[in-house]
Amino acid sequence: MSKSELQRGPESPTEQAGEQAHEPPAQALLPPVDVIEDATGITLVADLPGVPRDKLTLQLDTDSLTIEGEVTLDVPQGMESSHAELRVPRYRRTFKLSRELDGEKASAELKNGVLRLRIPKASHAQPRKIEVRVT
Repeated sequence: MSKSELQRGPESPTEQAGEQAHEPPAQALLPPVDVIEDATGITLVADLPGVPRDKLTLQLDTDSLTIEGEVTLDVPQGMESSHAELRVPRYRRTFKLSRELDGEKASAELKNGVLRLRIPKASHAQPRKIEVRVT
């Protein structure tokens, strides 16, 4: 993945000095995300265990993507949790996107705690075949 296509957002440890960072709400965990690029776009695969669809927010702007999710622990009725290893029940991750990506055609799917987000490249940025005619 080239840096021009996708870069980590402000909460990344690689933040450059002098760059203004957006304040993340409270504390948040950085979910692990795999980024896969092909000739037609990028696919992000994020692990978000415990985040239901109604507690997941994806915000895609011209040049940035923010993934936020709130963990919901299912505790059986009549019981309460006396110990939980998850101390911060929120995930947040921000990426800077290339302007070659077409956010209008993005699609997302959440299944078994795994978010799969596809952002295609704009038509002008995709490779195309040029037909050669014999004369």
